[in-house]
Amino acid sequence: ELTAFFILAVAHSDSTLAQKDNVLQPPGDVTVTEGEAGTLDCQYNSSSTNPYLYWYKQDGDHSPKFILQLIKLGGGNTADEFKERFSATLNSALRSVPLKIQKLQLSDSAVYYCALQPTVTGNTTTLYKNLWSKDNTILHNIH
Repeated sequence: ELTAFFILAVAHSDSTLAQKDNVLQPPGDVTVTEGEAGTLDCQYNSSSTNPYLYWYKQDGDHSPKFILQLIKLGGGNTADEFKERFSATLNSALRSVPLKIQKLQLSDSAVYYCALQPTVTGNTTTLYKNLWSKDNTILHNIH
């Protein structure tokens, strides 16, 4: 029997944002049997009335790949290569945006990041985010 492993790390918003703007992923690994569905949890806090939530996948030494974006007030998009088996629903009441992966494959074994982008109406300046591992080491910058 083959088993796939999901390794989770915590991705925090940029430290210049208010402390209440953050995301939290449960520590530790999530293990799911190949062929079954798996869910990775992410809870968020945001001072924005319309936060943008993101999921990324990182394989080995490669840069994180964009999976999907969800917007609290509706909408969002999913990268073509993930559309078939990856989905997420933004629950405003629970402030959560769990990622569900259908028909798990061994190639799904990776580090998955949840990220938050608070937005301000009329502000088109690019926001820079740092992805942090559990020991607070900067892994990558996402533009």
